[in-house]
Amino acid sequence: MRIAFITTMKWGLTQFNFRDIDALTRKGHEVRLFVLRHTKGLYNPLPGWDVIPVSWPYLICAQLWFLIRRPVTYVRLLATALRTRSVIDLCVAVSFVDQMRDMDVAYVSWGDHKLFAGYYCKRIINIPLVVCIHAYELYKNPNPRMFEEALAYCDRIITVSEYNKDFLINRLGVPASRIDVVRHIIDLECYRYESKIKILIVGFFAEKKGHDVLFRALKMLNRGDIELWVVGDATPDIEPVDCRRLAEELGIESQVAFFGAQSGSALRALYRECDLFCAPSRTARDGDKEGLPTVIAEAMAFSKPVVATRHAGIPEAIDAVLVDENNVEQLADALNAVCNSSELRRRLGDSNRRAAERLFSLANNDRLEEILSRCSKHHSPGRQSDATIVGDPAG
Repeated sequence: MRIAFITTMKWGLTQFNFRDIDALTRKGHEVRLFVLRHTKGLYNPLPGWDVIPVSWPYLICAQLWFLIRRPVTYVRLLATALRTRSVIDLCVAVSFVDQMRDMDVAYVSWGDHKLFAGYYCKRIINIPLVVCIHAYELYKNPNPRMFEEALAYCDRIITVSEYNKDFLINRLGVPASRIDVVRHIIDLECYRYESKIKILIVGFFAEKKGHDVLFRALKMLNRGDIELWVVGDATPDIEPVDCRRLAEELGIESQVAFFGAQSGSALRALYRECDLFCAPSRTARDGDKEGLPTVIAEAMAFSKPVVATRHAGIPEAIDAVLVDENNVEQLADALNAVCNSSELRRRLGDSNRRAAERLFSLANNDRLEEILSRCSKHHSPGRQSDATIVGDPAG
């Protein structure tokens, strides 16, 4: 079956449209996408999908060509478009029909301008027309008059709930015999509860953060019960590590969830829900190093076990589960040991919380305040010599 799928890609495809198209193509059907807007988003057409966007230069030329070939039909449709205030929808349909003639059915997602374009396509080439009604078009339709007229031309009307079906019947007078309820699909094998051990790493995608070492350790572990949560992204002032591509190259993308840069309550939620934290820091090729990563202190404060490297100031904060820099095998072994024991994770987490209370409390800010006060030019004269020693260039 050849399906002309009329939709929009305002921010890419919607998730449910993407799933339907993917499922239909996997069954061997040919799906050709006719999109009113074409921008990228979270769900984009897969390689091999035939996408036909609106082209304004072609749209204008198509009107002239259609008027020359079928003047009576064009004038009749233009009269309808003027009466229903849908001239643009007619123009879009005229630009689509020549690439839709070999299709077996037109399927429209949403009963708005996509449906109006489909309506004109049906009137021009008499292609069977099926529409799926979702929600907003029932309550805030951009052209209610055209909506009802287009619905009357549909061969079938699909909607996603019995509630919507009742609305179509009782408010719009659509016969129940013309309506089917077809709910959205999900891949039930992907969306099922699984017990996972969640490893969290937080940091911008820089060489010294060691993302690639952790990714290779995850690959070496070859455990389906481990998921890696990656918080952070590239920064413009540092040459980034392409973590997303690395995950694909290693074949671990199904185990890695990229959250982008996070802060505040969203970041705290990830700390709270992870099972352990990993900081595979290392010395970059240009000599750059960490100091003592704040993310380690944050994980410790959340009573999380931390697997890290013997790098810079990290051993000053934790003395357990430390491995050598750049050592994939050691990191994999350490992660494996911590993942294998919930009791070990609990003990390490409790110990880290106590260490965090000792090392990273607000008392550190009191010390900062004291030092700044001693160095201040408003400090009492009796202690001016201390200020000179600490910070006076003339001292």
